[in-house]
Amino acid sequence: MAKKVVASLQKGGSKAFTKVIKMMKSPKTGAYMFKEEIVPKDKVDEFLSKN
Repeated sequence: MAKKVVASLQKGGSKAFTKVIKMMKSPKTGAYMFKEEIVPKDKVDEFLSKN
C-alpha cells in the first residue's frame, strides 16, 4: 500500500499534501495508538483537532 501512495504523490502537486501522524490514548485500555493520514496542507489543523 505504501508504494501506491508514494507513486501517486510523485505525479505532481505532491507539495500540497502532508503526512500527519496523531497519537491518541485509548479510553478502554489506556494504551497509545497512532493514526496516520495523508491530507492537504490546509486541512492539517482540522485533522489534528478532531478525535
